[in-house]
Amino acid sequence: MRNSFKLLTFLLIYSFGINFSFSADKIEYLQTDWSFKGLFGKFDRSALQRGYQVYTEVCSSCHSMKYLSYRNLAEKGGPEFSEAQAKAIAASFDVTDGPNSDGDMFTRPGKLSDKFVMPYANVKAAQAANGGAYPPDMSVLVKARKGGVDYIYSLLQGYEDPPIGITLDDGVYYNKFMYGNKIKMSNPLSDGIVEYVDGTNATIEQMSKDVTTFLMWAAEPHLESRHKMGFKAILYLIILTILVYFSMKKIWSRIETKV
Repeated sequence: MRNSFKLLTFLLIYSFGINFSFSADKIEYLQTDWSFKGLFGKFDRSALQRGYQVYTEVCSSCHSMKYLSYRNLAEKGGPEFSEAQAKAIAASFDVTDGPNSDGDMFTRPGKLSDKFVMPYANVKAAQAANGGAYPPDMSVLVKARKGGVDYIYSLLQGYEDPPIGITLDDGVYYNKFMYGNKIKMSNPLSDGIVEYVDGTNATIEQMSKDVTTFLMWAAEPHLESRHKMGFKAILYLIILTILVYFSMKKIWSRIETKV
């Protein structure tokens, strides 16, 4: 019995020790005001359009978004480009199609129904072009990473010189928000790397927020409709609760209290 008690005590201390170490190493991500957070949250259309621009001009050379079609850019609840704009965006990409009547593959301008063009032909080609690392698909990246939008937003701004005593291999970079602080992706953003169509100043912070907002929409395209449905459900439950309360009060008022 005594040995069992000692073993239990040791396990409890060990468990608490682990929890304390985790809390000490917990990373505090950068904070910003996300328009889509909360019960009434909505996507900022301008931010989504700027975020798509950052993805196209910076991220798409390595990262795919295989679950998105160009028609999604014009759908309600998303960036809401006009249909003409979405068609022009799709047509600016060459899509491999076929085979034709001669049995050959051919390229053509993209259409609204096409998926986003992939940067590489296959996984092996992507790894070969990136020193063996595979750039993850960005379609649901926000959902696939612990910390979600705060993690992605922080990661894009977390590049800095490594502390004294830390050495990095060739092709590896230091990022204070990356798990383990080592990342094979070089810093993709720098001030002014993108010239926003709407004239917004393209700082690293602004671009990080915009592209993260776009990635959130890609992962949760029906977020706004879910928020509306949730609000209606809560309102319905409140009304139902009030009706039930007054109904029960009326019923019990007919029953005389026994003395």
